[in-house]
Amino acid sequence: MLLTTGTAGYADPSPAPGDVEAQINQTWGQLEPLIEKYNSVHEQYEAMKGKVAALQAQIQPLQMQVDLAMARVGAVSAEAYKTGPGSKLNALLQGSTPDEFLSQLSYLDAIARHEAATVADVAAVRDKYDEQKKPLDAALATLQQQDNQLKAQKQEIESRLKQLDQMRLATYGSNGGTGNLRPVACPQSYDGSPGARAAKYACQQIGKPYVWAAEGPNAFDCSGLLKAAWRTVGVTVPHNALEQKQVTRRVSASDLRVGDFVFYYPDVHHVVIYVGNGWVVSASTYGQPVQMQKLDMKRWNSAGRP
Repeated sequence: MLLTTGTAGYADPSPAPGDVEAQINQTWGQLEPLIEKYNSVHEQYEAMKGKVAALQAQIQPLQMQVDLAMARVGAVSAEAYKTGPGSKLNALLQGSTPDEFLSQLSYLDAIARHEAATVADVAAVRDKYDEQKKPLDAALATLQQQDNQLKAQKQEIESRLKQLDQMRLATYGSNGGTGNLRPVACPQSYDGSPGARAAKYACQQIGKPYVWAAEGPNAFDCSGLLKAAWRTVGVTVPHNALEQKQVTRRVSASDLRVGDFVFYYPDVHHVVIYVGNGWVVSASTYGQPVQMQKLDMKRWNSAGRP
């Protein structure tokens, strides 16, 4: 990305860090909602794959029944072919005795009834199979569409993240300092509650890198950190900030407890975990590790508790 100052067309070889940070923040503000959307869609994709696999497991033995029924139809058809469609008339013309004639007719009628019943059974099984296969086909089509969309989103995300990284390296170098990631005790208080234990886990991740769509153990994005933290105490939440807001109950800023979710921005594309006394732990942005920050009421949207 070309940064310009002064006269038009002049490329500043050494842009001010503040200018670069402003551009990074602006780009990140557009990028993070896209990442959170990816997290949401990807979770739905994984869940749908599980449903498809479960349905396929149910259909597989049903398909075996269809195959067996069709094999029976084949055998009956072969037998009917031997007797031929005019076998009743042939039996009459062969000069059989009345008893033999009646016996042959009964045998042929039994074959006909058996064939009809077998075909009916096959049709019933086939209908049941087709009925269960319809949602599977629809799910597979949806999965294909979602997979294509995710691939396109992934390429866009990776390309834009690379641009951000290049901007940072060009301005600060690869050895730039990150400041004090843990300036105070984290969490600020600990009572052994689920929230405190979740917050303790988040605190233990300080210094690990931000990676989009990651939920540990070696890297995290914002909602991935909250998901991983609360997972340690047996609470499952989605990997998406907005969906995490939807599955937690609202708490006010004055009632915040250690471990609570704090949601930022009107569209809720960022989330942090509260660790007490006005501090939070955040997987904040690409190029920045997990770290403690002061609670930012300017970005405040709401808070939640499982």
